Amino acid sequence: MERYRTPRPGTPHRRTGHRTRRLRGALLALTAASGLLLTACSASESSGSRASDGSHRTGFPAPAPQNSGAAGEQQDGQDDQGDTSRDFAPSPDYLSTFALDVDTASYGYARRTLAAGQRPDPSTIRPEEFVNSFRQDYERPDGNGFTVTVDGARTDEKNWSLVRVGLATRPTDRTGERPPAALTFVIDISGSMSEPGRLDLAQKSLDTMTDRLRDDDSVALVTFSDKAETVLPMTRLGSHRGEIHDAIDSLEPTFSTNLGAGVETGYATAVEGRREHATNRVVLVSDALANDGDTDPDSILDRISSARREYGITLFGVGVGSDYGDALMERLADKGDGHTVYVSEADDARKVFCTQLPQNIDLTARDAKAQVAFDPETVAEFRLVGYDDRQVADDDFRNDHVDGGEVGPGHTVTALYAVRTKPGADGHLATATVRWLDPNTRDPHEKSGALETGALDDSLWEASPRFQVTAVAAYFADALRQGDERWATLPGDPGLGRLEDRAGQLAKKTEDKDVRQLAEAIDQAHRDLG
Repeated sequence: MERYRTPRPGTPHRRTGHRTRRLRGALLALTAASGLLLTACSASESSGSRASDGSHRTGFPAPAPQNSGAAGEQQDGQDDQGDTSRDFAPSPDYLSTFALDVDTASYGYARRTLAAGQRPDPSTIRPEEFVNSFRQDYERPDGNGFTVTVDGARTDEKNWSLVRVGLATRPTDRTGERPPAALTFVIDISGSMSEPGRLDLAQKSLDTMTDRLRDDDSVALVTFSDKAETVLPMTRLGSHRGEIHDAIDSLEPTFSTNLGAGVETGYATAVEGRREHATNRVVLVSDALANDGDTDPDSILDRISSARREYGITLFGVGVGSDYGDALMERLADKGDGHTVYVSEADDARKVFCTQLPQNIDLTARDAKAQVAFDPETVAEFRLVGYDDRQVADDDFRNDHVDGGEVGPGHTVTALYAVRTKPGADGHLATATVRWLDPNTRDPHEKSGALETGALDDSLWEASPRFQVTAVAAYFADALRQGDERWATLPGDPGLGRLEDRAGQLAKKTEDKDVRQLAEAIDQAHRDLG
């Protein structure tokens, strides 16, 4: 499959999503440029600046026309260019639109596979989940919603840069700041869960989390093997922690894996125990090796669609096991208005169920989408790295009936683009906008940020340490899925040997345990894969 494609003049735009769009046609570029000047001539600033709050205004309009919502609806971060966005939008060939994704399971499972001396299946490698596995240094908003940071750096390949779009929500400083949680745990107790590091790890994790939850939180427990059973109805913790611990400790592996029955019973239990003004979430803990009953993710999702849509109950998938049904779990979480993580050891579990507990059970934004508009005057071609199954049609960016991603407090979302600028290009490069719905009122909000060519760092390896970590994670994912002809190599690829050195230097500079683990995983891959 060709990765770098030239749109054919006169043909309708197709949603290629993960493919790069080659920006050709002098007449088209001149026409678009004239439109930009006529419709946004009042907003211009010096090159070399970058924005994280939407305050930077350029001659380039907001990413897409406003085609839905109430007439005259005001969008955050767009107050002085809303009319422009309705009058003019860039050609679809200059737009990239995707649903936000905070999954990290692909990276965790790849680390586990490499540690076992095996090469991960390229089909399980999702670069955005590698990139989003690491702490970022984005500015945080003062209140609810997002900040938007757009930055970039030039690679060693001529005219090619990596451009990073970073979105961040405000962290919850104290557990008491979040709304109460009503969590329905759906636990896989099939025979395959008897392997060490599966059911036993899940039990330890749930015991630890039970001690960390507040008295006004609630927990229900559903198990499944060949059939599903509600072991514990929705129960306030308060004075019932001992009862909850007993239910968790009583779990034992049994027969086959009827994951569909487990999810369906879990949602029925969640609906029955649903609490107003609380975060209602189903937490699925499984190796996702479904072999009984309904094993099709779309069919399973259809059976719980009313619970998801009517009651807003989201799904959080926690994957375990050396053999892991990655595709099934990822599909369920993406379409179940949730996200996935993978845990392989006690430290992973503590992070998911303790350190990151608020962001994994609470919601800051629903149906969040991002759209990046590249300037045809400065950009020759571009490619979004990853997000292959999270693409959204460009004209659905402001269609709030189209599914987006769910994001919790303290989350960051990073999208990385490979961008080839035109020789000698100088000026505006891209504008990124995030749109989301308030989880309580469902009111839409937006925020934007922009990047100028003058703000690109001259060298990727002289950029900020966190930008370099992002790049290393993306190059590592790219190396692991080589051999799959659908993907072209990222520009400036240093190879695993040099990448290992870069990761080791960054681990020392950042003193970050997660970056140290990244360096170790690259070292393992370099020794095993060459």
